[in-house]
Amino acid sequence: MSVNCESNESEFVGNDPDSVYKLLDRVLTLLKQEGALGASKDVPVVVFKHPKILQTDVLDLDLKTSVENEEELWNLVRKVIQHSVKTCQPYFLNQLYGGLDPYGLAGAWISEALNTNQYTYEVAPAFTLAELTVIKRILALVGFENGDGIFAPGGSVANMFAITLARYKMDPDIKRKGVSHLPPLVMFTSEDSHYSMLKASHWLGIGTENVIKVKTDSRGCMEPGALVTSIEKSVGEGKKPFFVNATAGTTVLGAFDPIESIADICKEFNLWLHIDACWGGSLIFSEKYSSVLNGTHRADSYTWNPHKMLGAPLQCSIIVIKEKGLLHKCNSAAATYLFQQDKFYDTQYDTGDKSVQCGRKVDAFKLWMMWHARGDVGFRKLVDNTVNASRYFLEKIKKRDGFKLVLPEFQCSNICFWYIPKKLRNKPEDEDWWKKVEQVAPKIKENMLLSGSLMIGYQPLPQRNLCNFFRLVTTCHPPPTFEDMDYVIEEIEKHGEGV
Repeated sequence: MSVNCESNESEFVGNDPDSVYKLLDRVLTLLKQEGALGASKDVPVVVFKHPKILQTDVLDLDLKTSVENEEELWNLVRKVIQHSVKTCQPYFLNQLYGGLDPYGLAGAWISEALNTNQYTYEVAPAFTLAELTVIKRILALVGFENGDGIFAPGGSVANMFAITLARYKMDPDIKRKGVSHLPPLVMFTSEDSHYSMLKASHWLGIGTENVIKVKTDSRGCMEPGALVTSIEKSVGEGKKPFFVNATAGTTVLGAFDPIESIADICKEFNLWLHIDACWGGSLIFSEKYSSVLNGTHRADSYTWNPHKMLGAPLQCSIIVIKEKGLLHKCNSAAATYLFQQDKFYDTQYDTGDKSVQCGRKVDAFKLWMMWHARGDVGFRKLVDNTVNASRYFLEKIKKRDGFKLVLPEFQCSNICFWYIPKKLRNKPEDEDWWKKVEQVAPKIKENMLLSGSLMIGYQPLPQRNLCNFFRLVTTCHPPPTFEDMDYVIEEIEKHGEGV
């Protein structure tokens, strides 16, 4: 059998350094030209097209067997950028993330260009040290004196790490025997917590019926008395409580569960306390707003997403735990082709066996780059500005006709409200009135989305019997201004009067 070693040059265009530089320069030029990197208010947040129209009339994304003209590729790339959401635009206020920190983007480009895998020190020496350095700083902030941590692919998986660790800590035999030798396991979380708790219970064999939703108060914070009642009820039913999730910044209302009170209850019943600070964890840098995180040192685990409020490039998620070594005991599989113990260097720096993943992206370096450039003080200024802008917005709409608050006060940068058009003002707030109000936010959002002027989320909260309302969320990048908040109010009023 013979092999033809003659290369087809067209198949390898772009592999030489000069071609790579030209290609990347072209990408950067396109991003700049289409406003994907800057924060220009003149660029629409999105040029919205319905899926079928975008697919058939604008973007021909079918993959072809051969490329006849490279310019065709670049024309398509330009259209992709044009028809993507500009999260760096000041009026993208739709999610719990926004634009990205430029230092984080630089870190992401560096780690992507080096294209390594973060499971062993030998393939990622500098990145391993960067991850350990960042984890050490987070442990100090949270108050875990001699803990451990790992970066995970998103907050949902980070929360799943915590549940797995709690289950293992309760009964190490579960790693070998599974859950069948135990009574039904029960975990507790607030009724306003993130849906990742339900998904994790399914994946881990606990079952969604064994996720007990604990009642929250008028602000959306877990009620400690209701937690005690739920735990005692589960014990009485012959079930095994093992895990309590306290949310630090709920997805919709931005509520913080009372950590100290919940920690007292977990200590009494010998339960693992986890803090899901994926959203609200960035407030830890603020002297002004961080009191909502008092008591974090009493938890067993803590998750945080710097890719949310702080603006690290997606994805950047972390779990830190109080007990050193538990991550490795719980998750290790000791694959001999990766984690050989007779290596010539200190194998404690091979961190991959602490993770459920094998392939693991370098996510820590983005945050390291940001932290090194800005420091705690820089992060504090960004976070304070973010929350200050949301407080300004709150005070403005309190005094503005047509705006009705969902809550009288808010703990994070989430501000939830209804807009009431003039035709519905000063009318009895009966069932029929609320049915009409329910249709207002979706219609205003449609109008703003089609014009490309503003993206802001809306949602109902069925568990509170609340119909569709707006949720404004401010994040650190681009830093929101009071003028931006005034613009949001004016846009909602402009698009709301014809509803």
